[in-house]
Amino acid sequence: MIKYFDGGMGSMLGLRAGELPELLNLSDPLRVLKIHMAYANAGADIITSNTFGANPLKYENCAEIVRAGVELAGKTGKKVALDLGPTGRLLKPMGDLDFEECVSAYSEVVRAGAEGSDLVLIETVSDTYELKAAILAAKENCSLPIFVSLMFDESGRLLTGADIKTACALVETLGADVIGFNCGLGPKQMIPLVKELREYTSLPIMVNPNAGLPEVVNGKTVYTVEPDEFAAVMRELAALGVSYLGGCCGTTPAHIKVLIEKTKNIPDSVPEYKTHTIVTSGSESAVFGKKSLVIGERINPTGKKLLKQALRDGDTEYIIKEGISQRECGAHILDVNVGLPEIDEVEMLKCAVYELQSVLPTPLQLDSAKPEALEAAMRIYNGKPLINSVNGKEDSMSSVFPLIKKYGGAAVCLCLDESGIPESAEGRIKIAEKIIDRAEKYGIKKKDLIVDALTMTISTNTQNAVETLKAVDYLRNTLGVHTVLGVSNISFGLPDREAINTAFYTEALAKGLSAGIINPKSAPMMNAYYAHNALAGFDESCTEYISSVIKEEKTEQVITQLSLKDSIVKGLKDESAAIAKRLAESTPALDIISSEIIPALDSVGKDFEKNKLFLPQLLMSADSAKAAFDEIKAHIIKSGDATVKGDKIVLATVEGDIHDIGKNIVKVLLQNYGFDVIDLGKDVKCERVLEEVIKSGARLAGLSALMTTTVPNMERTIRLIHENTNAKVIVGGAVLTRSYANMISADFYAKDAMESVRIAQEYFKSL
Repeated sequence: MIKYFDGGMGSMLGLRAGELPELLNLSDPLRVLKIHMAYANAGADIITSNTFGANPLKYENCAEIVRAGVELAGKTGKKVALDLGPTGRLLKPMGDLDFEECVSAYSEVVRAGAEGSDLVLIETVSDTYELKAAILAAKENCSLPIFVSLMFDESGRLLTGADIKTACALVETLGADVIGFNCGLGPKQMIPLVKELREYTSLPIMVNPNAGLPEVVNGKTVYTVEPDEFAAVMRELAALGVSYLGGCCGTTPAHIKVLIEKTKNIPDSVPEYKTHTIVTSGSESAVFGKKSLVIGERINPTGKKLLKQALRDGDTEYIIKEGISQRECGAHILDVNVGLPEIDEVEMLKCAVYELQSVLPTPLQLDSAKPEALEAAMRIYNGKPLINSVNGKEDSMSSVFPLIKKYGGAAVCLCLDESGIPESAEGRIKIAEKIIDRAEKYGIKKKDLIVDALTMTISTNTQNAVETLKAVDYLRNTLGVHTVLGVSNISFGLPDREAINTAFYTEALAKGLSAGIINPKSAPMMNAYYAHNALAGFDESCTEYISSVIKEEKTEQVITQLSLKDSIVKGLKDESAAIAKRLAESTPALDIISSEIIPALDSVGKDFEKNKLFLPQLLMSADSAKAAFDEIKAHIIKSGDATVKGDKIVLATVEGDIHDIGKNIVKVLLQNYGFDVIDLGKDVKCERVLEEVIKSGARLAGLSALMTTTVPNMERTIRLIHENTNAKVIVGGAVLTRSYANMISADFYAKDAMESVRIAQEYFKSL
């Protein structure tokens, strides 16, 4: 039978100006309990604690608030969901919140609320990195089931760019028990999302939509989907196969009551087990399948003098450039190996992974023989990584598999054990079968194992290639497990190694090789890859092959002599600063800004708007632009030239709202487009915004709200500004729509940060 969650809390409380919902657990508990009881009486099986925004980053007495919230929900006699909402801050490098600080914040909530709760609900998730922090906090501090509820837009993307497939892979690999959607959309808009989710997940599904999208009626924020209409659409959702239903913003006990009446006879349905093998970054997936994947091998110090020196010098910029060039040459996954005897591999691998994932959306293969290095990198990795490697030795399996079970990932499994590497294919297959069996005992499924049959050079035994290919064929086509090979090992000790590598790679692809660890900057290797895909029917209309032929040659390409524009687009902060510093010596500041910095930001902004890149890359480029601006400003000050000030814009998150993620993103972009931004912060009184607009003479104000209960304060602020100044107001936030913005008399509505920039540019140009 389907189980039922309750509905909206914040939209039921009728919050007055300045009231924060979580504090009512202490100051007005009967008001909260009354709502809980109404949902219980409507038939809800699970009552969500009033702790959505309760965390130590916002409240010093967080633990007290959480305990009170759980106790109130428990008084209904129903199952209690300990509610963990977003922290309200962006994690580094996009924001200022450290990953471990985020884990610690969620951990405090879990420790305070686990007793008395029946499950942990991590809801309204829009960032995979914050999601990982929350799941780790839950796993490390309690043994309760973990429900994850994601907030997608209608295009099927999270705020930080992940699609459903990518987010689903992360949720499952981290060990959550239930996955689903809430907030942001009404039930109709969630139908295609649920259909897509069922294609990828093996977990039970939950769906808690809003009662439609918010509107303003007679000066009040309302949701217009009534209980009967809500329940009718939810019946369609239930028929798709779900296990949990409920409501979010705007839903009431009446919505839940009718929902239960209309769907109680529909059986629950858990999706069938999926065998997709997927690794991810925070925003992008690499899917193992018929078409082989390219794993870039260049971030590995073996035989690479420049990389070795970069590792000794702690030069992560060099590593990032290697990553970028491999991605541009076609790599789907990047191997990251920083093992040198003379450096701290644990810290260096952690640092390299952090820097690479800050700039690139490409999934990473974490490559180390040291479990402690793997753990350090796996913990801070944003996504589901590929782990290289585990082998058939007992100490390897007992040290690596528990890490994968805790932090998630797919494992590269080497066909060797205490006796070494068997010469025969049969011997290697036997080890692979042993590893698969042991992984199952740790709860790691075969779909998350990629077997490396091991490439041995033919210079020492001419049968090495034959046996390896025989093993690949059996593993992939008989045993049904994905395979990977480090291709270049085949030619050690031979001249013209690239010719041998290319021929071997082609034969391995024909045997069903799932992924090759190769140099993607080798034209012969990539030509073989694209030609094979075309011949094997994996390249419809030969599109990729043709593109690979006509694109600029990238053989042994290294990113050098970048323009300032290029380094900003690629998110290379240090490089951008260095180039700007050099340019400032000979080029007027305004010329640098107009010919390099602004065009770079425009280019990135257009790709963001076309969904070619996502928020992390947008903000890294903005950060690189800021580094360039800082160098230019420093030169201006040193030379004594007058500083050119941009047009003033006042920004604020409105009174009663303590979420300022969106406003902070807008601030970064506006500043890097040269605007003079006055940031008043969050929970800003209407009068304070007006005061600053008058004092500064700003012609534009930007207002943000995430909570529906604070939109009336946004409307009041707009009215004050319009009545007392000639300034215009731009609004944005998760609860707003363009029509909603019109209803509250906003002059402009921005659906995202880049649209805020475009509006500001056009507005000031028109004055």
